[in-house]
Amino acid sequence: MKFEVGDKVVIIQTNEEGEVIDIINNKMVMIDVRGVKFPAYVDQLDFPYFKRFTEKKLFPPKKEKKFIDDLPREKKKVTQRVIDGVWITFIPITVNDEFGDDIVTELKVHLINRTELGYKFTYKLNYQGETGFELLNLQIHSFEDIYLHDVPFENLNDSPVFNFEFSLLTPDKYKAEYYEASLKLKPKQVFTRIEDVRKKGEATFSYKLFEDYPNRPYEDKPSGLDLSSLSKAGFKIYDAAKTRQHLEPAKSEIDLHIEKLEPGWETMSNLEILATQLKTFEKYFDLAMAHHLPWLIVIHGVGTGKLRDEIHEILKVRKEVKSFANRYHPAYGYGATEIYFQY
Repeated sequence: MKFEVGDKVVIIQTNEEGEVIDIINNKMVMIDVRGVKFPAYVDQLDFPYFKRFTEKKLFPPKKEKKFIDDLPREKKKVTQRVIDGVWITFIPITVNDEFGDDIVTELKVHLINRTELGYKFTYKLNYQGETGFELLNLQIHSFEDIYLHDVPFENLNDSPVFNFEFSLLTPDKYKAEYYEASLKLKPKQVFTRIEDVRKKGEATFSYKLFEDYPNRPYEDKPSGLDLSSLSKAGFKIYDAAKTRQHLEPAKSEIDLHIEKLEPGWETMSNLEILATQLKTFEKYFDLAMAHHLPWLIVIHGVGTGKLRDEIHEILKVRKEVKSFANRYHPAYGYGATEIYFQY
């Protein structure tokens, strides 16, 4: 390896200087340039000593006098940040085996915040319903990149699920108190993405967790009706906005796999399983409506399609449903239905 951790380097293409903070493999290193961390190929880097030496002249040229009118006006460098959401990014780490082939041994997991908001978050990695790794009470600021941990490549066979719960660093009365996001990876899906980045000569592949942090659930406005006469007549008047505060929190995504709903599901019949799944669906459908969520994602899996068909039959007759779709999703394949509401 040409470089070691702690080496000062210069990026050949941009002429910027940085520092090596991690060795990814024999072809790539992680570097830090003025607080920004990113992977780079070693053939794109060089030591800065030659650059510094050539910049210093033994006999500096005589400076010509310049008058104020001759000086060009300084042009401010315009840098535009791309605002496109919060992402989870994976860096495949490869080694050469005895046959000279590049073998992926692990994935480095990063959380990237490309929004103008800062977040508190918790992170849990689950394998088949069991927690394999977790981080609590972390923070990520606007346009910041945080390294989370490494995932051994063979663990992908256990269908890992990356779970996050976000809240705002600076509370906003118009924004939701928290937001849950998750990503489930399947081995075949990851193999395809790794082949894609290799063909393109890229170092990472990413999945978007969310684009915009959601607003606080809708609160009813006063209807303008005068209910004082009813109150005087002895009827008790309830504030609908306050009663909603006592409801169970809504979820924008629900997983109806029976192992997530009932710990002793193995003893249940197929009919009992289906009834439990539909009851859970209707519960969170109603909660989504009560909290005026704009959408709901229902994870029903593929299987025989019975659960999906039953849910679709219910959605067809609910007037609150603006549209729904069972299309391919990078996190669920065809195993989820997206529901959009109208109010």
